[in-house]
Amino acid sequence: MGVVLNRPTELRVADTVPPLAALVDDDDVVHVGGPVQPRAVVVLADFEDPASAGSIVLESVGFLPGEVEDADDVGELRAVRVFAGYAGWAAGQLEGELEEGSWLVLPARTEDVFGSDPERLWSAVLRRQGGALAVLSLLPDDPRVN
Repeated sequence: MGVVLNRPTELRVADTVPPLAALVDDDDVVHVGGPVQPRAVVVLADFEDPASAGSIVLESVGFLPGEVEDADDVGELRAVRVFAGYAGWAAGQLEGELEEGSWLVLPARTEDVFGSDPERLWSAVLRRQGGALAVLSLLPDDPRVN
């Protein structure tokens, strides 16, 4: 399971998922996490105590454990991002896609998950790799306009 990090919506968390409003800033929006179960809510957080996470993804970043009834029950969080839906693969599908070269596997950083400009995340990650990947970051989103 994964989530798309660079697709914010205009829907505020407070309006869309009121039980999570206490975890985020008033103007935080829901992000499109992927095409699987688009009505499912997935929450990534940067945990002060990573043992409080349902599962860890990167360093102290992980998924909230189960349903959140009370914001005080999840412990201290440094950052939170709420997603609608997620990305998923059938058994062996992701491994096959990796073998055929369909994905770039690059080092992740905590700030990638919670950055203030998610729409520029793709090009920022490519630029910091340097070389040919940095050049790739200069291509337009739609190659037809190149």
